[in-house]
Amino acid sequence: MAYDQRPWLKSYDPGVDPDLTIPDVSYVDLLEQSFDRFAECPAFHFLGASRTFADLERDSARFARFLGEIGCESGAVVGIHLPNIPQYMIAHAGTLRAGCIATGISPLLAPKEIAYQINDSGAKVLVTLDAAFEQRFLKIQDRVAGLAHVVVTNVGDFLPGPKRILGRLLKKIPRGKVVPVPGKTVHSFMEVLRRYPPRPPHACPKPQDICLIQYTGGTTGLPKGTELTHRNIVANIHQARQWFEAEPGSEVYCSGFPFFHMAGLILCMTAMGIGGSQVLIPDPRNTDHICKEIEQHRPTILANVPSLYQMLLDHPNFSSLDFSSVKLCLSGAAPFAVEAIRALEAVVGEGKVVEVYGMTETSPLLTMNPYRGRKKIGSVGVPIQSTWVRLMDLDTGTRQLPLGEEGEVVARGPQVMKGYLNKPEETAHVLREREGQRWLFTGDVGRMDADGFLYIVDRAKDMLNVSGFKVFSREVEETLYEHPAVEFCAIVGIPDPKRPGSERVKAVIQPTSAHRGMDPAELQEEILRYCRENMAPYKVPKIVEIVEEIPLTPVGKVDKKALK
Repeated sequence: MAYDQRPWLKSYDPGVDPDLTIPDVSYVDLLEQSFDRFAECPAFHFLGASRTFADLERDSARFARFLGEIGCESGAVVGIHLPNIPQYMIAHAGTLRAGCIATGISPLLAPKEIAYQINDSGAKVLVTLDAAFEQRFLKIQDRVAGLAHVVVTNVGDFLPGPKRILGRLLKKIPRGKVVPVPGKTVHSFMEVLRRYPPRPPHACPKPQDICLIQYTGGTTGLPKGTELTHRNIVANIHQARQWFEAEPGSEVYCSGFPFFHMAGLILCMTAMGIGGSQVLIPDPRNTDHICKEIEQHRPTILANVPSLYQMLLDHPNFSSLDFSSVKLCLSGAAPFAVEAIRALEAVVGEGKVVEVYGMTETSPLLTMNPYRGRKKIGSVGVPIQSTWVRLMDLDTGTRQLPLGEEGEVVARGPQVMKGYLNKPEETAHVLREREGQRWLFTGDVGRMDADGFLYIVDRAKDMLNVSGFKVFSREVEETLYEHPAVEFCAIVGIPDPKRPGSERVKAVIQPTSAHRGMDPAELQEEILRYCRENMAPYKVPKIVEIVEEIPLTPVGKVDKKALK
């Protein structure tokens, strides 16, 4: 079959290997190399404060020593419940240097959801903000029996002194009351860094050991803990480093992806693993702050979801910034409308937008558009080094489809997860043996063209059944985005009362600022008329709802679960 001939290889940039030799090391080995080689280079910039890799090495060593002293042996799980602040990097690096496993916990989760992830992962230690401790953790303290230690910090602990003092006086820095908790030991993060010596325990994780337990979004059922090994992470870092010609010790990353999301975490871990500095963005909705950081630190790599790029384009100062230092603008985790890509490239430079595709289960990168060579706008690129992709039929998953046909995306490569934590049936459902190889069934519907470029049509669960016709929500959304009145949109299916088992297409529209004063009924009719002119009758929405704001997930994706 055509996939076995790897048609995507002809689109690789010169110097990119079809099959990459992954070093037989752990991620901790990469960290130690960075600490040694780039000690005086900046590891991060945070609201006016900068710290070197020597600082990060020392502080993470202290945190690792703390974990060892409280009895966290190799394989113990540490939950990191923080936004993108220096303490996340320190706790994360320290956790891995202690031979432990890190699991990122979103600060936006409800208390019940936090308790579920702590219990499901078996976390022994939780690192959290004082505000979250008071507002969330105290509500679940009796529901996390296996959790023994809570380490509490404040978002302003690493700010420059005057800024920290002023922020507290003006009450601009959120704070929470920290109290003793029966059955738990509560620690101060900053006291840990002061008290423990910078001598990490002699833990030597192996490449096959679990490095991360990252939780999926849980759009269907409860979130699942994805077990990613050190080898998975090292492989994806080496794949991306070669693909983008990343220079160790030279790159400056600026990203709005949160660290609790795999896209944000792999950027963070890549930067730490190759000596790159990071511009930390604790609040990705604060586009004024992002613009100032871009102007001051001149990043080489930007990475965001499409919705944040759109928000930046709407900022009055963004288009006037100097983007000559920027090598590329990575975009992933959600579809990026073609017109929006063109608008962004008109500001940052032609050819700099690189769409990628992946998921938590693949550490996360599977495909990317070429860095230097031809890109296909609307495509998520080609399979990266040592990665194989096929399209299988949607009904049985056993029949390989020809190039150009739409089917479920399946993949294999060194970055594919070990499995789901304590969920053997769900692991067996997505990781299946075919011809002696283990393939990941992604649940995404896509097609591949003759040049090996992959186009994601939809999530399988977002595919609508309209009177027997398959309607891909992304296809309808792409058409809607071409209408000048549409800023954001989402297509969802609602049950058709006249046809059991069938659905109706519903469009939820957030209009542009220029069209928000328009009569909703007139705008609805204009959208419907446009749809009738530009798509097959069965794809035309039966309902168009105009809203002030479409709900987004913490990562910036459209929250279709909330819409439904």
